[in-house]
Amino acid sequence: MIAGVIEGFFGEPWGWPQRRQMAQFLSRRGYQFYIYAPKADASLRRAWREPIPQDTARELTELAAHCRALGLDFGIGLSPFEVYRDYDGEARRHLRSKVAQINQIGATQLCILFDDMRGDMPDLAQLQARIVADIADWSSASRLIFCPTYYSFDPLLERVFGTQPSGYLPELGRLIDPRIDFFWTGEVVCSDCYTQQHLTAVAQIIRRKPFIWDNNITNDSKLRSKQLFMTPDAGRWRLPHDLAAGLAINPMNQPNLSSIALCAYRKLLDEGKKGAVQTDCFAACGVEVAAMLRADLELFQKAGLDGIGPGALEALIERYSAHGANPFAGEIAGWLKGDYRFDPACLTA
Repeated sequence: MIAGVIEGFFGEPWGWPQRRQMAQFLSRRGYQFYIYAPKADASLRRAWREPIPQDTARELTELAAHCRALGLDFGIGLSPFEVYRDYDGEARRHLRSKVAQINQIGATQLCILFDDMRGDMPDLAQLQARIVADIADWSSASRLIFCPTYYSFDPLLERVFGTQPSGYLPELGRLIDPRIDFFWTGEVVCSDCYTQQHLTAVAQIIRRKPFIWDNNITNDSKLRSKQLFMTPDAGRWRLPHDLAAGLAINPMNQPNLSSIALCAYRKLLDEGKKGAVQTDCFAACGVEVAAMLRADLELFQKAGLDGIGPGALEALIERYSAHGANPFAGEIAGWLKGDYRFDPACLTA
């Protein structure tokens, strides 16, 4: 089973230096891919008809080459917002042009994402399958991954995006080429465990092993933005390798702190062991900041900002700000100050 990162969260996206740094980290830790899909990039979402801006396209091309040199697959997430509502000749031309631009960038993975869109309409599966087939014909990517509008059994999705059409997922499974993977977040949008029973049932419905989009550490929602998740192995997280096509971890808005959790994920995947995050996962923090962070880890992850009193909050800000040159401490200080506030664009808040 392949594993990697999908930068697929709402809120402040990572910067280009942070993305290159993350690619280096992923390569060192034995991950296989990095997918660029920030919700903040309008040219890949609501403004998908417009070309990717030249500066962004140049940065993406360089990032693709950087990943290639590191032995990583580089992917891009394309969310042509509700194109299925009026997929006429003009929309098709715009979509083909966007796929051609992604081909030029050098993406080896292309994710076709229909999440965060209304889905309560007849023939949704047939329309989306047609669009996926067109994109597959135009794309030069070696792997395509499709995200349905209803990517979990979580009732939250129907509350936000409308009632799921009858037979939607089975029909998609029947119509879409079996070589194309399906993203799936588990029993709920933010799952902390994937059981054999659940994955087997999903595979029967979509006619292929699900490709897990893991939101276990994501912190872009109204409640989760008040927490930092660096110990995925502290709870019940597990994933039967033979029942999933792959694992795409959607990290936190904080790239450096995410690397701590990603280190723990790697150990879970390789060894299947749970427990406290291993010491080496904090090595890049530096000795002093690592000691501070280990002491405050449970506070940040469980109590969160709402559980820190005003006096304690001021003390923590002062303590971590004193190490502002340290990127890990800088992210914590920023989070404590409210720099990573909830983005109301997160529809599944």
